[in-house]
Amino acid sequence: MEARYTVEDHIRLRRVGAIAPSPDGRWLAVAVQRLSQDGNEYVSDLWKLPTDGGPAVQLTRGDSRDTAPCFRNDGALGFLSNRAPNERKPDEGAAERMQVWLLPAQGGEAVQLTDEPLGVEAFRFAAGADRMAWFAPVLPGVPQEQQRETAAAQKKGSSARRFLRQPVRHWDHWLHQDSHRASTHLFAARADATGRTDLTPEAGPEFAIEPELDLARDGRHLLATWATPGQDREQDQHLVLFDLERGTRTQFPQAACTSTGTALFSPDGQRIAAVRSTRSAARAYRPTLYVFDLQGQGQPVAASWDRWPHPVAWTTAGDALWVTADDEGSVPVFQIDLASGAVQPLTPAGEGSHAEVHALPQGGFACVHSSLLDAPECHLHSGRPGEALRPLARLSGFTPAHAWAQTESVSVPSTDGQAIQGWITRPRGDGPHPVLLWIHGGPIGMSGDGWHWRWNALLAVAQGYAVVQPNPRGSTGFGQEFVQGIWGNVWGEQCFRDLMAFTDALEKRPDVAPGRIMAMGGSFGGYMTNWIGTQTQRFRCLVTHASIVTMANFTGTTDHPAWWYLEMGGEDPYAEPDRYDRNAPIRHIRHWKTPTLILHGEKDYRCPIGEGLILFEALQYHGVESELVVFPDENHWILKPRNVVAWYEAALGFIARHMG
Repeated sequence: MEARYTVEDHIRLRRVGAIAPSPDGRWLAVAVQRLSQDGNEYVSDLWKLPTDGGPAVQLTRGDSRDTAPCFRNDGALGFLSNRAPNERKPDEGAAERMQVWLLPAQGGEAVQLTDEPLGVEAFRFAAGADRMAWFAPVLPGVPQEQQRETAAAQKKGSSARRFLRQPVRHWDHWLHQDSHRASTHLFAARADATGRTDLTPEAGPEFAIEPELDLARDGRHLLATWATPGQDREQDQHLVLFDLERGTRTQFPQAACTSTGTALFSPDGQRIAAVRSTRSAARAYRPTLYVFDLQGQGQPVAASWDRWPHPVAWTTAGDALWVTADDEGSVPVFQIDLASGAVQPLTPAGEGSHAEVHALPQGGFACVHSSLLDAPECHLHSGRPGEALRPLARLSGFTPAHAWAQTESVSVPSTDGQAIQGWITRPRGDGPHPVLLWIHGGPIGMSGDGWHWRWNALLAVAQGYAVVQPNPRGSTGFGQEFVQGIWGNVWGEQCFRDLMAFTDALEKRPDVAPGRIMAMGGSFGGYMTNWIGTQTQRFRCLVTHASIVTMANFTGTTDHPAWWYLEMGGEDPYAEPDRYDRNAPIRHIRHWKTPTLILHGEKDYRCPIGEGLILFEALQYHGVESELVVFPDENHWILKPRNVVAWYEAALGFIARHMG
């Protein structure tokens, strides 16, 4: 069939990101990524999206990254940007630093609000008070006016890094434990950024990995997450409450090997909703919703609900919470009554995925909705159960694919009788179609009815393939025992049988081309693709991205080895490496016969490039037809536009050659 949607079309779409409702609820500020003029990167603009359905208006322009919209209490719109700065001593790194900028409520040009020497990482305004807070890196013991030149001098000095404990890397960058290197601090100030106060002058690595921040509406209290090494050597994430009037700090109590986050102040600022989970090698973690008072005493809410809640907003009255949760292949919005713990869906199950949910002052909420057939766009909802979303002006530039593609949710019994849900996205028409079996990462995660910028099924459907995305054991949205089925060193067991049972069912469908099925996946999905390669020759070809092929060796190279011990059930890879490697594809490599494409980012520290290199050499040694594509400037994900094109060209080209 003629392709209706190409990877070049894909990278040119505008990407709806963070949203913020104006104080009067009459419009949304929306951060929208777009391709830069030279096509080498994505930049971001802010748009004004009226909630009455009127046309969208672009607020900012240029080749800067304007992101993270947040309204000040006077109606001015704050945002992070790396636009041309107003710095006393600009240097060669000025264009890379993000600062807080402000679009005045009465209109006019944006003005720079902060001038942090090393940039701002995240910020918040108090919705109803003259207060703001932000995270920014600071060099210890260096006067503020000397921070930039000292940091520049450090870059020209020794590149040595010294470590005393794990983790030493995170995702795609090295951490540091050197006392003279910059570390992230938390600051508070008036809403015009004057009266700047460092709330954490002693901070070292506590804010090094994705800290969270929330500011009460009245500006009196500030919440942040604070990480410390746990008893199991993994990071414990704590909630810390700052009383900005009294100048005090309270760390909420919690059990060992526990993390608390995704925290939101109630409208009156007297309660805090958050998610807490405790780690164990024996049992998979289970995020549970809590509500805390300002002393840190909390109670679980809806603890018997067998889903993983992600709090997104309080209702205006403060008597209920809106949460999203993976639920049997979709991500609806739910309302949880705080008095009874009753859970009620607000959006229909099985109808796409919802993100960026924000309460509106006039009632209801704004959100970003997407599906397998439609890109993320902004919508409104009344907040009443069962009512439909109301779409606002479209920003992506994408025409929904319903005219030429269709999706179907299917359920297949596995070898133990457990139902395995999955999505089939295929061209319209009877087929039969060749099938790409896409296996999700995680392993704790879900293939859902939502748009994916990285693994977009429509790019394959437009070339005549049916894309099948099953949710085998370990997937979220099907209950805690289903998640438990992947915990421990059991990756090659029931999850593999689930996938084979799903494939058996596919082969019986009249719309599937007999014998024309391949398998592919990334991260854990890449591991499972590798395991499939050692266990069966039923697939035409395999594509494995950012994958794992060893188990024991992987322990010492991944960025968070302490977490890996837990995932493997607490087994010791040093005492019994052969037992530890029982599900390692490398130990069964001699059985691999299927042609394979290996894709990997060289800056991937989660599943390091060594895994891809080991696999490529093992396949080459055993005479298996194999190709290796490496992206030196990418991490676990492939993000740069030209690399995205190259990735899809390599993957779809390889598949076409082997699928016929």
